[in-house]
Amino acid sequence: MSQDGQNDNLSTMATDADAVRNPPYGKVKNLDKGQRYCINKIEIKPGEHMSTQMHYHRSEHWIVVSGTAKVICNGEETLVMANQSTYVPMNTAHRVENPGVIPLVMIEVQNGEYLGDDDIIRYDD
Repeated sequence: MSQDGQNDNLSTMATDADAVRNPPYGKVKNLDKGQRYCINKIEIKPGEHMSTQMHYHRSEHWIVVSGTAKVICNGEETLVMANQSTYVPMNTAHRVENPGVIPLVMIEVQNGEYLGDDDIIRYDD
C-alpha cells in the first residue's frame, strides 16, 4: 500500500493499461490486462496492415468498431465490418489489413496462458 492508502499494484496496472504504441501501421492502446487476458484498441491507417504473425500460447478475438478489416487467417481471406468480429485460434498464421479509406478501429481481446511479446512469431510479408 502507498501512503495514500491505494494499492500500488493497481497503480502499476493503470499505468500499463494506459500504454500507447505507435507502430508504422497506426496505433495500439492497452485498455486492460490481467493474468490470462489483454484488451487493446487497435487503429490501422487506410492502406496499411499488421505483419503476418502466429502465437503458440494465445488466441485473439477482434471486434471491428469502425472501418473494414480484411482478415487473413490460416490462408483464408474475410472482410469484417463494423459491429462484426472474428476469432483467431492459437497456432494460426494471421494478419489484418485496412483496405478502406477511413481508419480501421478494432478491439482486440487476447486470451491464453502466456501473453508475452516473445510469443509473436512474425512472417515476412
